[in-house]
Order: sequence, then structure tokens, then C-alpha cells
Amino acid sequence: MEFFDFGTIFFLVAAVVIFFQLRNVLGRRTGNERPPFDPYTAGRSRDADPAKTDNVVSLPRKRAPGEPDETYVAIDAFAPPPSELNKGMRAIRDADPSFEPKAFVEGAKMAYEMIVMAYADGDRKTLKNLLSREVFDGFVAAIADRESRAEKIQSSFVGIDKADIVSAEMKGGEAHITLRIVSELISATRNKAGEVIDGDPETVAEVKDVWTFARDTRSKDPNWKLVATEEEE
Repeated sequence: MEFFDFGTIFFLVAAVVIFFQLRNVLGRRTGNERPPFDPYTAGRSRDADPAKTDNVVSLPRKRAPGEPDETYVAIDAFAPPPSELNKGMRAIRDADPSFEPKAFVEGAKMAYEMIVMAYADGDRKTLKNLLSREVFDGFVAAIADRESRAEKIQSSFVGIDKADIVSAEMKGGEAHITLRIVSELISATRNKAGEVIDGDPETVAEVKDVWTFARDTRSKDPNWKLVATEEEE
């Protein structure tokens, strides 16, 4: 009968220990890993079945005679043709086949809250990822001016009552979408001594904004950025 010598047993035990340590550190793939989150396209592919899409290339299918074109179904339901808004969103869909108006609005609402709160907190890092260069420079200048006077904004975001797309268009290869947003916010600005100099820390105020987001459809970057802001009277 053959026996393992001590050296062989030692190396076998060491190999097993190293295997379990690597598995604990690196983890195991379960098939349920989540992809990076994009607020503007959240929900776009949540119903996709990976098992059915791996190693499959989908080719365009020719429509049968009389079969409706489903390319613009979501857009037509959102803004009936032949309105200018419908034409604008159709043009964006042509340039970006992944564009869906409802998913975009939900993402824009999330971005709106993030931007409003980041501005109040003076969070330049968050703002830089969500704003165009021109808008970012304007926000940063306002934050710096506020900080130079040792003033602070105390804000609580209550929620968004309405967020409606009011215009959409392609400018060259860049898609532009403008929304009218009605939100509720508790906000007050305090001076160095802690005294309220603007707003009310106990009152919910209605805020109406008109914001425009844009994205270069020729870029692989799927993110939209705020390119213009206007406070509605």
C-alpha cells in the first residue's frame, strides 16, 4: 500500500486553505450581480433575461404589411403626434435608440434632487458629475460667494409634485430636453451668527424651475448633464 509522505500532505492542506481564502476574499459569482446604475436609464433593461441574450446578436426584423411600427409607441403615448414635442423626441430616439421618455423623466427627477441638495451643501464633487462646465462654474461661484460670507443653507427636500417635458430637440449630434419641475422644499439661509437671513426653516415652499438637460448621442457616455436653468415666476 502506498502512503503520502508528510510533505505531500502539507502541500495539499495548504492548497485547500488558500482556495477557501481566495473564495472568501474575491467572492463567488451568483448570476445576480447588478450593473453600474445610470439614473436616466433606470429600468430600461430590468426585464431582460441574461440567459436569452448571451452570445446572441439581434438583427432588425422586417415589419409585416399592416403591422404597426413600435419604435415610437412610448413616445406617441407620452406626446401624441404631430406635436412639436413628439417630433423632437422622435428625432432623439432616432439618434439614441435607448431613449425612453418616462425613464428619462424619472432619472431627471433624481438628478434634480441631487443637484438641489448638493448646491445647498456646497458639494462640488457631486455637482461636477451632473452639470455642464458653464453651469458648474456658475454654481461654484455662487457657493464660493456664500462661503466667503460664512453663510450656510439649511435645506430639506420634500418632493417633486410635477416634472413635465416641455421641449425636446436635436442640436447637431446633441440631444436637448427641457423640463418644467414643480417641487417642495424647506430652505433657509443663515449668517455667521446662525440668524435666518433668507427663507424659513419651518415652512414648505413651492419651487418652480425650468431645467434643460443635454447629452452627446455620439458619445459612449450615457449620462445627461444640466446645461441651463431658469426659475419660473
